[in-house]
Amino acid sequence: MSLPEDHFSHLLRLLDLEGEAEKQQALRDQQRHSPDGAEASGTSLAHLVIRQEDAGLGGRILLTLGKRNQTLSLPWTRLGAGTPVILSEELPGGGSGEVRRGTVSWLQRDSIQVAFPSWPETESEHPTFRLDRSSDEISRQRQRHALDKARSASVSRLAALREVLLGRQTAAFQPEEPFQAINPGLNSSQQAAVRFALSAQDVAIVHGPPGTGKTTTLVELIRQITACGQSVLAVAPSNLGVDNMLERLAACGENVIRLGHPARVLPELRAYTLDERVAAHPDVRMAHKLARQATVLRQQAARFTQARPEPGARQALRQESRQMLAEARKIEDQVVERLVASASIVCATTTGLDRELLGGRIFDWCIMDEASQSTEPEAWIPLQFANRLVLAGDHFQLPPTVLSAQAAAAGFTISLLERLVSQLGPGISRRLDVQYRMHQQIMAFSALEFYEGGLTADPSVAAHLLNDLPGVTATDLTSTPVTFIDTAGASYDDALEPDGDSHLNPLEAALVIKKVQELLAAGLAPAQIAVISPYSAQVRLLSGQLQMPDLEIDSVDGFQGREKEAVVVSLVRSNRDGEIGFLEDVRRMNVALTRARRKLIVIGDSATITSHLFYQRLVNYFESIGAYRSVWEE
Repeated sequence: MSLPEDHFSHLLRLLDLEGEAEKQQALRDQQRHSPDGAEASGTSLAHLVIRQEDAGLGGRILLTLGKRNQTLSLPWTRLGAGTPVILSEELPGGGSGEVRRGTVSWLQRDSIQVAFPSWPETESEHPTFRLDRSSDEISRQRQRHALDKARSASVSRLAALREVLLGRQTAAFQPEEPFQAINPGLNSSQQAAVRFALSAQDVAIVHGPPGTGKTTTLVELIRQITACGQSVLAVAPSNLGVDNMLERLAACGENVIRLGHPARVLPELRAYTLDERVAAHPDVRMAHKLARQATVLRQQAARFTQARPEPGARQALRQESRQMLAEARKIEDQVVERLVASASIVCATTTGLDRELLGGRIFDWCIMDEASQSTEPEAWIPLQFANRLVLAGDHFQLPPTVLSAQAAAAGFTISLLERLVSQLGPGISRRLDVQYRMHQQIMAFSALEFYEGGLTADPSVAAHLLNDLPGVTATDLTSTPVTFIDTAGASYDDALEPDGDSHLNPLEAALVIKKVQELLAAGLAPAQIAVISPYSAQVRLLSGQLQMPDLEIDSVDGFQGREKEAVVVSLVRSNRDGEIGFLEDVRRMNVALTRARRKLIVIGDSATITSHLFYQRLVNYFESIGAYRSVWEE
């Protein structure tokens, strides 16, 4: 892969294209005339009422919203914890009231909680509200600044890293040295990856195919680094990815702190956030006392109405109030600086790194999980704060999400990890080769198709089936690992969703429901089953028809990094033209096929999908292991 003459100008141009695409998408979603159409986009929720009001961390306001009829579930949505949103009041005639920007803190089946900096003002006595996903301009500004800084760096560690990452200098490695694993359960390939990463002087890549314990390996790497007295900046593009590392590091007793909006952090981990650490610090209690005293002084100055005050008295009170507030802020800033400086490990999202919080701190290492899901400009943000970089991910799973077709065509979906693997070759990475999730027949096709067959199932999972679980009876579904149901010739035609831009397949959805019911009848709990589809319209259709607590129904993109005992995959596309749309990105199918632990059920039209060679090989594989069924057998 050859780089443009000015790589950073190229990335900045693509970043601007993506920013404009996000703005246009948000505008289209917000301007949809029909509220139902707005919800069909997956980026909006309409006709919401406030069910509960709470005070949150840092003076934030927490509003829990849901449908007025509390028996109604929310429609399927792309909104989730950490999503920046805009709240607006729905006014008669289709207008909207004052806009408030907030952040989703959690999403449940029938409600959503959003954190706001202040109370929303309403015009109606019984208002209803609409939530729309908004673009994240702060994130884009940080990416732009990081690219500018990397481009202009000279005679610095960042400049040296830039030369390596652009292929102008060779990545250096020390001779690998043996180490004593802190986690005795590491397999040989995980130990080899840690040993290799520790030898890196500039950059190393840990390639983790599905179920191979990538995060386990990274936690061992981080603990080995901190055991030597060095510091780590641990990042990922998603809040969930960061929290996965944080949870494991905290359980090991590591000195770790989490940056970012508390609403974006799992509730059980918020004690590790900077906000809560600051709030609990004894010095900050003094700062709060000063702030309260400052408020009293300002109120006292405002009460000089009936009797004329002494000359300069009001001004003196206000000046004293300002000085108290300034002292309170100074105390808080000092506490923040001390807490961040004293942590061996700082965790944050790639775009959540605030220069003001980190100050001038430079970490010995940056460990980036989910690196294949991050656009390259995002990856340059943490590089400002670290001497060495380890990227971990799998470029054969989903790439970064990009809205701009023009930016995608110009390479914006190529992560830094993928570019380095292509440009610098295999010497820069080590691949994990034992997976601990799937039955070997669930694993085998992806192992051959994406990993040259270099993936094996650990004996603990290689032959496990649903009927090995307590309370699950042996049936045709539960005693076999894979089932493919072919709907070819049965007129299970796909269609474009009304008032939307995604495809659905009602007849295929009915078959999905039937299979879920069979799994439940065999003794599986809803929480052990997931239904996934590449198409958001199919997800919404199934969510409306399978309203069952603990049963997860989501898009393939939303289920990356997740797993369930049984997974039903609805491929949706069935048409005479052989149009397969999203399915052309076979990395999406790699994710879909590798989420199940003991049972994978795939439903699709072979006549349509085998217009693509990948799906020809997939259907042939299903036939070779005796997993093929025709819908006529149903």
